[in-house]
Amino acid sequence: MHPKIAFSLIILSSSFAFLESFSAETTKADLAPVGARFSNGIVAIVEEKVITVGDVRREIKPLLPQIRSESRSEAEFRQKLEEVEDTLIQSLADEILIIKDFYSEEGRYIPPYIVENIINERLITQFDNERAKFHSYLQAIGKTPREYRKIVEEEIIVNWMRGQMRKSENIVSPVKIADFYEANKDRFYLGDGVHLRLIQLAKLADENDSVLMQTADNILKQLKDGTDFAKLAEKHSQNSSRKKGGDMGWVNRSDLKEELAESAFSLEEGHFSQPIQIGQDVFIILVEEKRSAGLQPIAEVSPQIERYLLSKMAGRAEETWLQRLRRNAYIRYFN
Repeated sequence: MHPKIAFSLIILSSSFAFLESFSAETTKADLAPVGARFSNGIVAIVEEKVITVGDVRREIKPLLPQIRSESRSEAEFRQKLEEVEDTLIQSLADEILIIKDFYSEEGRYIPPYIVENIINERLITQFDNERAKFHSYLQAIGKTPREYRKIVEEEIIVNWMRGQMRKSENIVSPVKIADFYEANKDRFYLGDGVHLRLIQLAKLADENDSVLMQTADNILKQLKDGTDFAKLAEKHSQNSSRKKGGDMGWVNRSDLKEELAESAFSLEEGHFSQPIQIGQDVFIILVEEKRSAGLQPIAEVSPQIERYLLSKMAGRAEETWLQRLRRNAYIRYFN
């Protein structure tokens, strides 16, 4: 377990409002800065590089609201904060080792234009293409433009190296796929399902039910006349699937409201329903395909299994590589 790091400025400035809710049970001693033991501001030394409290602070600051919202007490907040700090410290240490490993091979470098392209893209997407905002950001994090270029370059290196390690495992044998399928058949069991398209009409504030049903009946007439369901969904539906022609994909009975499920599973493939009113909304559904409950054949799920196993193998390959880098490096953590 790596040392658990915290820092007084973050705790006192960003979590004070959160701690107010626990003020009745909290003493001044409880509010003492957790990171006071790091009086020299150093968290770790990795090879010739120093990781400071400030480095970790910059990484953890955007995560504080989420950590705070997921905590039910001040003690839980501190525990979660320390766990995240552990992860961040390890990540920062690993990045130093990864960058060193990149440059250990003669001739490796990142072309300057790649760094420049990424900075220009961030200038547009993160700073509204305003250099004044960009420079204000650099001042806030205490970095010069040259130092920021170095940060971006090192991000590229870390991402590339991690990607290369994960690519080192890119073949899964059919035997492994079959073994996984046999051992995990419960994952591939599917209940009864329908491939559904849907048109949802929502009543406006000044509408009454009769106006809404008139709209639904007009849509139903167009369907009976042969108008494409997807086109009508794009035009009329007020569901998030509208842009996809009302396509809801495959759904199980339990995914649907009872009234919709009863209609959907009684319709034959290619048939659409009468208007179904549920509360303030009216629905028309089309069943494109139906499937019976059962175990998916291995041929259908092999690509899914292969992707899963590749991901697991790649993760193990990356972790083995990182453990080797750590084992061969000088690392000192402070606590």
